[in-house]
Amino acid sequence: MNNGKKIGAGLLSAALALSVFGCGNNKNNETNPVSSAASSGAEATKAPETSSSKSEKVKITYSMWGSAEEGKTVQATADKFNASQDKIEVEVVAIPWESYMTKLNTQATGGQLPDTGMLKEDGVIQWSTDGMLNDVSAMYEGSDSKPLDSLAYKYQGKTVAYAAANEILLLYYNKDMFDKAGVPYPPAALDKAWTWDDFVAAAKKLTLDKNGKHPDEDGFNAEGIVQYGASVENLPWQLETWALSNGGGYYSADGAEVRVGEDASIEAIQKVADLYLKDHVAPLSVGQTDDGIQRTIIAGTVAMATNGQWNVGTSLNVAKEEGLNYGIAVLPYMKDKVTLGTGGANVVFSQTKHPAEAMEWLKWYNSEENNWGLISSGIWMPTLEKWYTDETLTRKWVENPNFPPYDEYKSAVVDYARSSAARPASWFYTNHTTEFNTLLGSILGDVWTGKTTAKDAISKNLDALKAAHSGNQ
Repeated sequence: MNNGKKIGAGLLSAALALSVFGCGNNKNNETNPVSSAASSGAEATKAPETSSSKSEKVKITYSMWGSAEEGKTVQATADKFNASQDKIEVEVVAIPWESYMTKLNTQATGGQLPDTGMLKEDGVIQWSTDGMLNDVSAMYEGSDSKPLDSLAYKYQGKTVAYAAANEILLLYYNKDMFDKAGVPYPPAALDKAWTWDDFVAAAKKLTLDKNGKHPDEDGFNAEGIVQYGASVENLPWQLETWALSNGGGYYSADGAEVRVGEDASIEAIQKVADLYLKDHVAPLSVGQTDDGIQRTIIAGTVAMATNGQWNVGTSLNVAKEEGLNYGIAVLPYMKDKVTLGTGGANVVFSQTKHPAEAMEWLKWYNSEENNWGLISSGIWMPTLEKWYTDETLTRKWVENPNFPPYDEYKSAVVDYARSSAARPASWFYTNHTTEFNTLLGSILGDVWTGKTTAKDAISKNLDALKAAHSGNQ
């Protein structure tokens, strides 16, 4: 099947959104500013100053990662903002993803950062620590368009960025495979969520070897599997879902302490590995690439797989048009029902001379009516609570051909995102997640292949993980 991205009418940039969510979280690009020069004399995150009034428009720059063509697409949107008022003119600067953070670091060193722009999720708190971001706590004062509190990136109690969209992790599944196997669909309602044991049992019924046998049947050939029942995305940041669900986690609630070495966290990670190693219901995944839905549901090799909501718009739209009959459900759970929430950050850099104007642009750009193509395509989820609680607005959002059936999506996404199960990804509140996740991913490599256990791998490297979390790696 074609794994390309559907570019719908009014879609600002599908490739832009792709990189915003799950954006390079498995890459090793540098996220920390070159602080010795960039933040020389800078205190922690700065509060904005009011720009002086001028008769001509104040010109500000907005950086994004993407090609020059993608930059033109976003500039066309900025031009609408420029034409809507007579005070601010926004120039969009597109930088290739591969060199984006390196370029920003160089600009920071030279005091030449843009006024505002995109920043990798796992770099927000670090840049705040180095005094490179403005405090945007007051950005929505007097406005009824403030995003959900769960979308605020916070440093020392101050909001330093808001996510541009509200994203959660889901369970996707192939309805035709379930129908053929006579297995009930996974539930879209949180109160009916499958337990982990339910999930594994269903996965066994959906896993077939070349002779049509299941893993729990005599004669099953684990080396000749032609259809897998399940795949759980094991990118390090998504893997935390299961540690939390099992009563553990990577960090304490305030982000100060490392908890990945606790038995509950280790047990959860091992259960994910055992889907491949012992249960024989999942393909081998080494947690290095964020293309899980393409490799599983869209490829037609796996009956159900976990990943982010953004896949509805970035890849599944095209597959749906080509005949894929897929559904969505809430995640199974171990002890507690958990899904992780995330969203790429738009920030105001502290080097700007025009923080008020930069915030005015971001407020406009982040509003649903101005990025509707990204929302209606299924890539972004709205950031305002009213889209989740006002049925008229919810239907405007969800009742379109790009989405699964309304009732299914309403329950598995809209309600799920506002439920007690939704927890913020750790980069919203703690530092050095880049270093921690990179090291954890490396440590777990031999766990996925069965060369070692999660307990041995994490226990032997726990001090290194703690050092990574403290920035002393």
